[in-house]
Amino acid sequence: MTLRRKFAVLAAVFGLAACSSPTLRYYTLVAPIDSAPPQRSAPAPFQFEMLPVLLPVQVDQPPLVVRQGDGSLAILDTERWGAPLGDEFHDALTAQLEQLWNRRDVAGLPKNSDEPLLSLRADVRRFESVPGQFALIDVVWNLSLRSGPSGSKRENLTCSSVIRENAAASMENLVLAHQRAVGRLAEEIAQTGRNWSQQRTTGCP
Repeated sequence: MTLRRKFAVLAAVFGLAACSSPTLRYYTLVAPIDSAPPQRSAPAPFQFEMLPVLLPVQVDQPPLVVRQGDGSLAILDTERWGAPLGDEFHDALTAQLEQLWNRRDVAGLPKNSDEPLLSLRADVRRFESVPGQFALIDVVWNLSLRSGPSGSKRENLTCSSVIRENAAASMENLVLAHQRAVGRLAEEIAQTGRNWSQQRTTGCP
């Protein structure tokens, strides 16, 4: 076999291998921009910073992890998050809160010492995906309010939310259900944050 024919055979083999490789699909928890409410609310009476989100190690990985009927988990290697799931959840929740509070997340940015600062931490205890049935999130979230300059005493409020959204059989619908669940979580946090920052006697939703 000539050298030219060898190269031709190798090229054909690699071409077939490339054609037979499974297609990777990527998803995001961040809702599309056109889902934003048409009218923005008045700015919240505080600055806010979104702290890192904690997730169970079973689901905090690039592939989507779904629950099966026998109680086992399936890792879908060809269905992947566009970023680590913790970052996806963080960015999705932050984007929703920026709309609802009409404020920019100031995490990592200089703070205005003349305004209260509300810090939000979210601990996702459960992030369940059941194709054809539901998407569920179980989140413990903490609001920490500093009314004075850096170093001032903080007040804290810890709440929890369990949100379930129905999902059709496809992966796309399952991801959309999770987007809706994050949106509902953001609404609960936003309303609670506004009320509690102005009246400490108010509590969790």
